Formats: sequence, C-alpha cells, structure tokens
Amino acid sequence: MAKILVCDDAAFMRKSIALILKEGEHDVVGEAEDGDVAVAMYKKTKPDIVLLDITMPGKDGLQALKEILTSDPNAKVIMCSAMGNQENVVEAIRSGAKDFILKPPTPQKLLEVVEKYV
Repeated sequence: MAKILVCDDAAFMRKSIALILKEGEHDVVGEAEDGDVAVAMYKKTKPDIVLLDITMPGKDGLQALKEILTSDPNAKVIMCSAMGNQENVVEAIRSGAKDFILKPPTPQKLLEVVEKYV
C-alpha cells in the first residue's frame, strides 16, 4: 500500500482517481486543486507517490513537479494529463517525472503504473 497525493484542478477527476486508488488498497493522503497546494501538501504529507495534472490554474503541474523535486530529489511523481501532446510528455520526463498517464485512466492502467513505483 502506497501513500498517494492526487493533484488535479477538476474535483471529479480527483475523486475518481482517489476512488480507483482506494479500491486498489492505496492510501490517498491528500488532494490538491493547483500546483501551489500540491507543493505545500507534498511537504506536509510526504507521500510515496504524487499523481500530478499538467494543466492547472496558477502554478501548473510542470512547475509543481520541479519544485517538489527541488525539495525532495527522490520524489516519485507521475504526470496524469488529458494533454498527451509529445512536448508535455518529453518535458515532464526530462524534468524528472517517473511516468505519464493519459486522462481519464482506466483503473487497470492507473494501478499498474502506480504499482511500478511502490
């Protein structure tokens, strides 16, 4: 079981991802609606894995990714975005993300990727 922080600006997406994770017997330690909250919650909750959307208001997922990794170079961040264009995927991986999942993920795909990093 992993402690996971779910970050997405859409409440319905956070809830559906959290439900899949809980059904997969993982512990959702927090939900963040933007990059600023994601960074603050990461520092507070120290999750095993962060699921981070790219497109969010204020600080986006790529900025939050870089800040999280600056504070903890061993952080395991998986980007989860509907914007699957090549440029975002490459930038996320180059910036230190462990993986990339297209939204909305199937329960099987989401749990498969999370299990890889537990």
